[in-house]
Amino acid sequence: MHYHVFLLFFSFQVEITNCFAVPHAERGDEVAIGKDFNRQMLALHLRANKRESVVGWYATALPEEDEGNEEETKDGGKGKKKMTSSPKSYRCIADTSSLIHEFYAGECDDDPIHLVIDTSLIDDSLALRAYRSTPVQVKGEPLANMFHEIRLGMTCSGTEKICVDKMIKSDDLLKRRNKSQEEEVPEDAASDESPVAALQISMEKLYSMLETATSYVDSVVDGSVPPNDVVGRQIADALSTIPRIRPEVFDRMFNDELQDLLMVTYLSKLTRTQLEIAEKLNATLSV
Repeated sequence: MHYHVFLLFFSFQVEITNCFAVPHAERGDEVAIGKDFNRQMLALHLRANKRESVVGWYATALPEEDEGNEEETKDGGKGKKKMTSSPKSYRCIADTSSLIHEFYAGECDDDPIHLVIDTSLIDDSLALRAYRSTPVQVKGEPLANMFHEIRLGMTCSGTEKICVDKMIKSDDLLKRRNKSQEEEVPEDAASDESPVAALQISMEKLYSMLETATSYVDSVVDGSVPPNDVVGRQIADALSTIPRIRPEVFDRMFNDELQDLLMVTYLSKLTRTQLEIAEKLNATLSV
């Protein structure tokens, strides 16, 4: 198991909000942590995030190989060992965990938390586990640390949801683009999605959501659908975030931004065309 040491930060409500990597070196059962780097980065981080405090550290863990089951090939040979994501196949706590945990016990105001993250993404998920340590003493002398798992939840903010949604859409566009190229469609149809096309898609989605919300409100008003206080509050909160702008002012602002977007798109296509021409000329002259 290879460790990647990081520093965790919690807010007053015990939420993990930030982290940074800490260099370290492992030699057998020994581990050396970059204390100077840790101290300097912590000082810089707390200058920008004064309300945060250190509460622990985290490491990455990969599922262990299934040593008992090897795939047999058709010719009777052995295939590669499988990686399994079963919870029992993780070696979350290593021999050096106690040493790192002891170091961060001096950096935290309370008992540090050890977070283990599965970065293999075998099941298309980011598995997390959190541990706290209890010292084991014999006749008043510390002997070892016993790690026990604690409950852990993961949430994301509205901004993070928007970013993830954008990445998912970009992946879908890439798949459609590759499929179009395989079908040998015309170049214009298989070209990259322009900002204007992305804007059109966003406006169509917004228009569809507005139609859905309007239809729901009309159904509640005429009595065909029973009212839902939670949905009503969500619609009211969404409307309250919209800035109050006169329609003519909004149209002027939108058209100005659209013109700028069209100009950027035109210049980018013009630059691409010039580069293609220059590349063909260089290829012709070099013959």
